[in-house]
Amino acid sequence: MKYEESWGQLGMKSDVKKAFKDPLHPLDTESQTFGCRANNPNICKNYMLDTVCAFCREDHICMIPSRSWKKQYIKLKGKENDGD
Repeated sequence: MKYEESWGQLGMKSDVKKAFKDPLHPLDTESQTFGCRANNPNICKNYMLDTVCAFCREDHICMIPSRSWKKQYIKLKGKENDGD
């Protein structure tokens, strides 16, 4: 089950929602994220699109993250490399 019914609204699975500042996942790239990293997924223009949204896809990959994701990815990648 992808969603839980909560007072008439679809509740998001917590394992799919990731914080924007969370460390990178091996499947994160500049153009996709593992899980949803949107601060407010409900207003994402791609929210619940079958082939795009992490909440709908079986692999939990967001195929079109926010425009700010590329900059955040580079920042997180730098922190990851500094820790090596």
